[in-house]
Amino acid sequence: MTGMKRTTEKNLMVFSGRAYPELAEEVADLLECGLVPQDARAFANGELYVRYEESVRGCDAFVIQSHTAPINEWIMEHLIMVDALKRASAKRITVVMPFYGYARQDKKHRGREPISARLVADLFKTAGADRLITVDLHADQIQGFFDGPVDHLMALPILTDYVKEKYGDQELAVVSPDAGRIKVAERWSARLGGVPLAFIHKTRRIDVANEVVANRVVGEVTGKICILTDDMIDTGGTIVKAAEACMADGAAGVIIAATHPILSDPAVDRLKNSTAMEVVVTNTLPVAEEKQFDKLTTLSIAPLLSRAIREVFEDGSVTSMFDGHA
Repeated sequence: MTGMKRTTEKNLMVFSGRAYPELAEEVADLLECGLVPQDARAFANGELYVRYEESVRGCDAFVIQSHTAPINEWIMEHLIMVDALKRASAKRITVVMPFYGYARQDKKHRGREPISARLVADLFKTAGADRLITVDLHADQIQGFFDGPVDHLMALPILTDYVKEKYGDQELAVVSPDAGRIKVAERWSARLGGVPLAFIHKTRRIDVANEVVANRVVGEVTGKICILTDDMIDTGGTIVKAAEACMADGAAGVIIAATHPILSDPAVDRLKNSTAMEVVVTNTLPVAEEKQFDKLTTLSIAPLLSRAIREVFEDGSVTSMFDGHA
């Protein structure tokens, strides 16, 4: 047989859903490759349709979609995009979800509840995903829900570098908004040179969503600038009450730092009027123009995502990006 040639050259292709194309464009620019053109639209009854406008056969596909509101629509579009790639013979499909939808439903608190974070992982596997890349999961064990490799990236270096540069000359304390997230606060403390740790002891009502009953600070925060860290800010109730508790305990000031700015109403009003000096987030989720406010600082996650995509594509090590602390 002559004239038959098998190409072994790998082909990186980046795809974006419609939830937050600006982030995907930033990632594609850093990778020096454009986004693959596509026809994506919704039918009158809300059903979604996606078709790629160039061949994807044999490619190493990275499909970026932020699970922002309306979250079910964008997760569905993400799944359909993966299915289209699988049926068009993409060689490997990596799903890039900077924010993992339904991550808070990672276990059963009471009987007859779903574990929706596991269901989302199963849906992507069924659609044809070979691998997931995500940032700051609400619970580490979600990595085990997906039957395949999961690259769990951390925004910690981006956020801590910013805080260190801006507030490093002041006396700091890292405060976890609840006892369950103390491990993350420990990582923050280590990155900031071993600053003291504190946490907020709180009681949450299990029968009412987003409602916290009581707060008190465990640890020494008097005279210190408190860095209140969390993985996400949704309605802002928890973190704003935690900021008040720190100030009531004699803190010199509070900076709120979180990876995912969900910012459901009334978060913006709460944060704007809170005792916090600054709210630092990343752009894993889009923040609409009307939700921007003076205290809000947004740092880009695109360099982190593009580097992880490059490591996966070149069969490198994603763990090495975090000095082994992945």
